[in-house]
Parts: sequence; structure tokens; C-alpha cells
Amino acid sequence: MWLYLAVFAGLYYLLHWYRERQVLSHLRDRYVFITGCDSGFGKLLARQLDARGLRVLAACLTEKGAEQLRDQTSDRLETVTLDVTKTESVAAAAQWVKERVGERGLWGLVNNAGISLPAAPNEMLTKQDFVTILDVNLLGVIDVTLSLLPLVRKARGRVVNVSSICGRVSLFGGGYCISKYGVEAFSDSLRRELSYFGVKVAMIEPGYFKTAVTSKERFLKSFLEIWDRSSPEVKQIYGEKFVASYKKSAEQLEQTCTQDLSLVTNCMEHALIACHPRTRYSAGWDAKLLYLPMSYMPTFLVDAIIYWGSPSPAKAL
Repeated sequence: MWLYLAVFAGLYYLLHWYRERQVLSHLRDRYVFITGCDSGFGKLLARQLDARGLRVLAACLTEKGAEQLRDQTSDRLETVTLDVTKTESVAAAAQWVKERVGERGLWGLVNNAGISLPAAPNEMLTKQDFVTILDVNLLGVIDVTLSLLPLVRKARGRVVNVSSICGRVSLFGGGYCISKYGVEAFSDSLRRELSYFGVKVAMIEPGYFKTAVTSKERFLKSFLEIWDRSSPEVKQIYGEKFVASYKKSAEQLEQTCTQDLSLVTNCMEHALIACHPRTRYSAGWDAKLLYLPMSYMPTFLVDAIIYWGSPSPAKAL
């Protein structure tokens, strides 16, 4: 009996391995639109897909970022400036894309643009702090997707949304984790709705990688600004020791960040060009071995793990 089970398992994994490696043909005829290409995952993915021969339409927040990207890629790649928080900017970018793809439609949409700050314990933050992140990470994703959906449906293409392990486990306060939970929910409903039209939706759930989003300098600068404006009552409750512990945590986090960004962009590429893309991709050792298993654990156990790794307020009971 055990022999039959072993043979069955071996055949299953062999079939899975084969399906994973089947790639679409005629890549040079397919257009892919990527947001957030100034740096990090977006910039690397744009270069990677351009090298593959796809027709990349890269959206950058700044003209400087767009110019740097054009200098590092072929003449096939085109850029446009886009602020995902502004509906008029999204509408203009959508029209720009439509003019380029024509009747072929848009094969791939990668919603990569995102920010992580401000981040701090929730009671130190204001409503606007939450809005700042949600505007980019969630509402921006929704706006861009809805604007380009007719073009993606025409091509029976792919939508790839960059979520995070923070969309599976809420690790800290602020709008970031909330926004990624929102991206997960939006992607789930979108996947089911678009399956009727042959469109596939995938989520990328990276762990901690060394990008501008996880920059220690930016993180600490933002946190100290939040701390300085906090009320005397909040400062008394948390104490100066909490600030020191927070700084130490930020430094330790940066040391554990994975530096190989291609672990994430390879997942994005697979979601775009594989014949059988996955629904979810976990990128990074921490995502696979720690945070993904945590998302299936009982709540009390997840809470205990997060308590163990988080700084405590001075007035904690």
C-alpha cells in the first residue's frame, strides 16, 4: 500500500513540475502594464520582461524614474508617469495604454505600486495616516484595475496584484496590513468574476525584502515624527524604552530582509507567462517557512508569537 502511495505522490509531483514549466508562445505580441516601476520589484520586473521580449508599458511616479528605466532597457519598453491616487492620472494612463495595445488588448496588468509608511501602534496614528496608505495600496489598485479591465478582458489576459505576507498575518499597526488584507479580498472576488471571461488573477505575497518599502532609515524617520507629535498621555503609556526597542526591531528587520528581488519578480513573471499560473505565490524563505504557516495557526498562538517579537509599552500589565 505504501508503495502505491509513494508512486502516486511521485507521479503527482512530476505532473505538477511539468505543468509549472509550460510557457505561453508569441510573447513578443503581448503587452504588459506595470505600476510602480521607479524602483524595487516594479523596475526589476520591467527589465526582466523586456529581456524576455514582451512589450512592457511601465508606469513610474516620476519622470526621473522613467528616464532611468528607459536607459536600462530596449526601445520596445515605453513609460508613462502615473500617480495611482489621482483618478485623472489613472484615466490618462488607461487611455495611453489603450492607444498602444489597440485591438489586441492588454495581456498583463501588474499592480505593484505601494507604500508602507506611516507605520506605528494604531493609537499614535491619525485617520489621514491610514488614508495615505489605503489610497495607494488598495484604492489605487482598484482604480487602475477597473480602468484597464476592458482591455485585459479583450485579451483574456492576466491580473497580478502584489499583496504581502501582511495580507495573511497582521504584524503591526497602521494602514499597510489593512491595505494588503483588502488587496487579498479584492483579488479573490475579482478572480471569481473574471474566470467567466478567461481572465486569470494571481496574488504575489512576498515576505520581507530589501526595498524602499522596508528601508530602515525611512521607517525610523517616519516613526520618530509620529512619536514627536503624539500626545503626552500616549508617550507616558509607551515610554522612551519603547522607542529604543522599536529602533532595535527596525535594525534587526533590515538584517533579515532578503536581498534577491528576483525571487519575487520570477513569481510575477510566472503568473504572466505560464500556461497554468498559480492563484497565490509566496516569495522568500520567511513567507514560506514562517508567515504562511502562521496564517493557518490558532489565533492565540499567532498572538503569542507576535507578542514575543514585539516591543512592550512601559505601562503594559
